[in-house]
Amino acid sequence: MSYSPLPPMAGANTVEEQRARWERKRSRTAKELLVTEHRYLEQLDLVVTFFVTILKAKGTLKPAVMETIFGPLESIYSASQVLSLHLERGNLGLGLENFCQKLELYGHYAENFEQANKTLMEQLRKNKSFQRFKKLQETRPQFQGRKLEDLLPLPLQRLHQYKHFLRDLLENTNPGSAEYQELARAVKSVSEVSQWVQDIVRKRENSLQLHRVQKLLKGQKIQVLTPGRWYIREGWLLVVPSKGEELKRRMFFLFSDIFISTKPCHPLHLLNSNKFACTAVYPLHQCVVDKVFGHTQSEGGLLSLSFPHKTLLLMSTDQQDINDWHQSLRTAVRQLKA
Repeated sequence: MSYSPLPPMAGANTVEEQRARWERKRSRTAKELLVTEHRYLEQLDLVVTFFVTILKAKGTLKPAVMETIFGPLESIYSASQVLSLHLERGNLGLGLENFCQKLELYGHYAENFEQANKTLMEQLRKNKSFQRFKKLQETRPQFQGRKLEDLLPLPLQRLHQYKHFLRDLLENTNPGSAEYQELARAVKSVSEVSQWVQDIVRKRENSLQLHRVQKLLKGQKIQVLTPGRWYIREGWLLVVPSKGEELKRRMFFLFSDIFISTKPCHPLHLLNSNKFACTAVYPLHQCVVDKVFGHTQSEGGLLSLSFPHKTLLLMSTDQQDINDWHQSLRTAVRQLKA
């Protein structure tokens, strides 16, 4: 009786194929990280070489002004140079370990970014010498039409890219390897700093929205600018009166703790023609939100907002609009009560 040789185990092939796929994807990601790091360094080099270094030598800007505009940019540049060298030599784990020790620089850069922009604009208005210098540097062929303002946000954009690159590398690294643990630590560090930066950006954007709405409101009776308050949304809704009167079109502003009803000021008013007069402020902590109709794909819908001494009926002829308002109001009330 003859025996044919046993076929190779299917499971072993599958494991080897999976490892090969991981290695191919990992290799591609590592290469892309290096290529984009080189490009990032070239762009940072424009700022460091043609602005920071020369401005320090010339003394065109005072040291304090320089520090405000450029912050820790030179240190960020140096950290990326070291990372790039490690990546070129294939020392991914060691390179990331060293780089993660410098990640706080990105958080500090983000914290200072708004003030940096303000100071830059201020110097361009007041300091004619700096204005000429900036214009001259930006005409150099290396800049390819880019301005200093285009280059300064690069570290914040790059941080976001690091997070995605490192996650891809982690997903395609053998979980049993020592490098997997190094990558896991790097992903954690980058994610934490990225979240720190996102929180800074969110707070800044929220502050801008609060200031914008405050300027839209007539007078100063309503203080929109309150610590801890978050802007959520705004829009037109129809108020359904309780005694069969006509529908009233009102502009509403929803925040994390209050809901403001307003109406447009008279278009011929000299000072307030583009502003809104506040008609009511509703605290959300005692609000109950219900959808009266608009559950199906009908034309619009009606919301009921119940407060201890008032029930507000709000209508929209747009189905998606009323659904969005319902969701936003319910979420705001739930989070406030939590």
